[in-house]
Parts: sequence; structure tokens; C-alpha cells
Amino acid sequence: MATRRPTTMDAGAVRRRNLSAVLELVHLRRGVTRADLTRALGLNRSTIGDLVAVLAENGWVDERDDAPRSGVGRPSPRVLPRDARLVAAINPELDVIDVALVSLGAEIVARRRVPLSEPPTVAATVERAARTVAELAADHPESTVVAAGVAVPGLVRHEDGLVRLAPRLGWREEPLAAPLAAAMGIPVAAANDAHLGCRAEQSFGAGQGARTMLYLNGGPSGIGGGLVVDGRPMDGAAGYAGELGHASVDPNGPLCACGAIGCLEALVPRAALAAAVGLEHPDDDTLESALLTAIVAEDTGGPVHEEVARQLRWLAIALRGAVNLLNPERIVLGGHLAALWRAADRDQRASLLGQALPVNAADATIEVAALGGQRLLIGAAELAWDGLIADPLSAGESDAARADALPVVS
Repeated sequence: MATRRPTTMDAGAVRRRNLSAVLELVHLRRGVTRADLTRALGLNRSTIGDLVAVLAENGWVDERDDAPRSGVGRPSPRVLPRDARLVAAINPELDVIDVALVSLGAEIVARRRVPLSEPPTVAATVERAARTVAELAADHPESTVVAAGVAVPGLVRHEDGLVRLAPRLGWREEPLAAPLAAAMGIPVAAANDAHLGCRAEQSFGAGQGARTMLYLNGGPSGIGGGLVVDGRPMDGAAGYAGELGHASVDPNGPLCACGAIGCLEALVPRAALAAAVGLEHPDDDTLESALLTAIVAEDTGGPVHEEVARQLRWLAIALRGAVNLLNPERIVLGGHLAALWRAADRDQRASLLGQALPVNAADATIEVAALGGQRLLIGAAELAWDGLIADPLSAGESDAARADALPVVS
């Protein structure tokens, strides 16, 4: 049987795919040698050299001859991500809009938290986020902001960034990605914050190497979750899977913002932990530091110990169902759930999986999010990088137009 020769279109698609594969590895590994690229992608050295040269010519990567020697011969050059292009990462919350510029390789170049006196509307989020991105971009004229990603504490439709429901923010069926793109003049994608936190931890943090992982994120707007099954994110039919925060753990419990009774997030609220240590709107690091300080200073049985113990009991009930259902090898806790874990004593930590079936929990480990307070921003940035890394040459063609489109800071 005759073999069909590749057409020009076929060859172009293969080249585009190979450029994308090289750039993705450089991004995920935050730099890699040519030799490693050759081994990982199964391409010959000359092909890798050509692909790297094209990416360098188009401003995506730099090469350095400073890799450590490992054997006979000249060390393989290192291929490193450049920061000529940046993406904006945006995370609207009840009390703050967190904005960052993020480089290839998931490095946060600039960050600003815009405090709020009340939960923002979509219109206010668009206006403040666009202005903040423009201000941060003006401080980095050597780079171009080429896309943006938004981590939303709610359910978001993948294809168009429509917020179906963000109960704590009071958003329902609200377009977000489209008005942000119009305001900033760059492509914008939006997704659930916990899904993006899960993705960030899987790529760069505590979830690296895990085949099956449950990620739980605790923030001012509640508790969300992300799932990794067989090494791949599991988003569900429409992208809404993983809402463990709305699993019912107490049928006689308090009313949740979603309208149901006894949800995990209603029983394990961040605000209660913050109030126990006398803080009103702390960031993650401040809350954790204050909680650990109070646990050490307070006698066992004091109000902080009691609140930590109460929340851990409800978290254990939720994890029982999740572990029995998913049989994860790794559970990663972020936000105030990470602070709870750090504040727990040995017995309390053991109790979190103590109610699950022993065979389901036997291989599960619990870890805190390695990216800390950056996890949602890095996840949002990953969403923004997706289209750019998929077709790096086309992405570079309109950089100047995108830079000119950002709002002018007056």
C-alpha cells in the first residue's frame, strides 16, 4: 500500500505542533537543555536545534551555554523562557481584586492587590482589573502583555467565559471574559479558581507527578475543588466538576450561599478562622502566620484551638466521601485549608482520613499547596498561555497591536 506524502499543510501542522511541544516543555520545566528536549520529544538534534532557533528568533526563548558538564564533550545548551511577553492573571474576590503579570515559566513579575469595601460587580471588576493591568504593564515597558486569564470563585462556562454562578459575589449568568477582552484589547479566558489552582499545583507545585489528585481551595468566597484522574484534569461534562465545597456534610447545618443546607464551605468558612485570630481581611500568608502564632500562644481548649478542631471535624467528613469515591494518591490543600492543616496536631491530621475506608485511604497523602498565595494567579496565567503556546508563531504576529490596545494610564 502506497504511503501518502505529507502535503504542505501537513508539514506546516507538524512544524507548528513541534514548536508548541518545545515551548511547552521550556515553560513547564522553567528551562531545559537541548539534549533533554531531544530525549523528551523523540526528535533528532538538528530538528531540535532548528525549532529552538525559530523560537529564539521570535522572542520566546534564550539559549545559554552554562549547563553543568555531565560526561565527555561540550555541555548541551540550556533553553530558557524569555520575559518579552507576559500574561495578566486576575482573581476577583469578596474583598480584593488580585492582579499579576506572569512570565513564561510561571514567574510572577509584578503583582497588585486592589482592596475593596464590598464585593465587586462584573463592571467594577472589568474596570479595575483593566486599569491595574495597564498600570503594571506601564512599569514593564520592555515586555508586552499578550493575553489574560481570570480565576473566578464560581462556575464558569469554558467556551466563552460566562460566569454561570458565583454565589458569594452575587454573579449569575454574567459575561466576564468578553467585556474584559474588549476593555484590554487582548484575548481573555476565564475558569473556576479552584480548577486553576489545581492545574497550577499539578504543573509547578505539590501535585507534580500525581496520577490521581484531589485539590481543595479555601478562599474568601468559599471552598472549591479540582480533580486530576490518570494524570489529566477532570472537569466534567461542562467544566463544573469538583465542587466539594457544596457537598452536604450536615443536613441540619447552616444555609449556604448556594441555597443548600449544610455545605462544607458553610461549615468551614475562612471568615471564622480570621475572626478567631482578630483579623478582618487577611491574605493567605497573614492568616496562616497569625493562626500558627495563636495556636502556640493559646492554651489547649482556647477559642482558636476550638475553631480549628471544629473545622477539621467537618473537613474530615467531606474527605471521607471524596476519598472513598476517588481513591486519590494525593490531596492538596490550599488557602485557609492549608492553614488549618498546618495548625493541626498529629492526631488531628491523622483523623482527616481516619473515617475513610482504610483501603481507599491507604496510599493517600495530604500536602499543602506549594505555590501558596500565588497558586490561583499562576493557574489563571496558565489559562492565558494555552492559546499562545499552542501556536507560538501566530501568537507573536500581533504583539504590537496588543500592546497598543491596553488602556492608557493617565
